[in-house]
Amino acid sequence: MDAAHQYNVHEAKTHFSRILEQVATGEDVVISKAGTPVAKVVPLRPTVRRTGRGSLRGQIHLHDDFDELPDDLAEAFGMR
Repeated sequence: MDAAHQYNVHEAKTHFSRILEQVATGEDVVISKAGTPVAKVVPLRPTVRRTGRGSLRGQIHLHDDFDELPDDLAEAFGMR
């Protein structure tokens, strides 16, 4: 744990804007009470907006036989 990114409760209240700036740049900040870490402030993950067709292109792979039933299931349903 990097000591430069740890604040006690009083420091955290006093330097809240500074903490938010650090977190906004991707850093984690630990808040301690009586020397014991009690909370971690971490950056939020960006929201991914999938609004159009093809927005998942290259991220999904379907096997060529994805829609084929195994023989035992096909037989159970009288499809073979």
